[in-house]
Amino acid sequence: MPAKPKDQFTLQNPLTQYPHPPFPAQGQAAPGLDAEMRPKPDHGEHTYKGFGRLAGRRALITGADSGIGRATAIAFAREGADIALNYLPTEEADAREVVALIKAEGRKAVAIPGDLKDPRFCSELVDQAHEQLGGLDILVNVAGKQEARKDIGQITHAQFDHTLKTNVYALFWLCQAAVPLMPAGATIINTASIQSYQPSATLLDYATTKAAIVAFTKALAKQVIERGIRVNAVAPGPIWTVLQPSGGQPPEKIPEFGAQTPMKRPGQPAECAPLYVLLASQESSYITGEVFGVTGGNPLP
Repeated sequence: MPAKPKDQFTLQNPLTQYPHPPFPAQGQAAPGLDAEMRPKPDHGEHTYKGFGRLAGRRALITGADSGIGRATAIAFAREGADIALNYLPTEEADAREVVALIKAEGRKAVAIPGDLKDPRFCSELVDQAHEQLGGLDILVNVAGKQEARKDIGQITHAQFDHTLKTNVYALFWLCQAAVPLMPAGATIINTASIQSYQPSATLLDYATTKAAIVAFTKALAKQVIERGIRVNAVAPGPIWTVLQPSGGQPPEKIPEFGAQTPMKRPGQPAECAPLYVLLASQESSYITGEVFGVTGGNPLP
């Protein structure tokens, strides 16, 4: 087992920085809890060090209870942002941990549980975040549904509808509600995937939504730059999140998850968060309409 990294700045060999397969066989009912994963993911709880790059900013993050959303929330708080967190009510236990971590940094945490498949809730979520934070400078769309199926005939109408609504419809509804409230200099960060470009046979519906997110990001970026708002996307590869053992991968693939990358391991949520910070900060002021991979060496086209 590799030594736990001290922070994101310590010089380390990325090949040995985090756990490698094989991992214990494991599974959870969706949406799952981080606390039950083996090994537990690194969200930056003990490794992310901030420098005030988002001081005074106000961010809404979906899927903020676990995985990449949780890591992003921790990083944003340590960079000085106040945060509204969205998650499903069944994920309350994980969300409470994130709220405590945000408050430990002296930042405001507004917990707003709810189902993004509901367009009315999406609108209310943006309004509540804007009101309770006193404004909205950053929207980070992370929440997603991924359920592996080996054959197109196994994808039910309900699953297809759920995946499209969670991953694409909600993205549209949230952006539609947020853009009129955001000032010049605000940013929107979407979460695509390497599946947008290199789809797996078992992730037919999920890959379809992630390709849509790439197109949506590029088109919206062209539309809202006239308002001074930038839109970009992060496209992760195999990341060790609870999405994987709770149905996102076939159970037999979990022990070797990430082994197919050049780094021979999955990425950790904490390895994605710095890119979200960059795209949220003024340091990326000349970047919009772009998609950035975090893939362990499997390059995007």
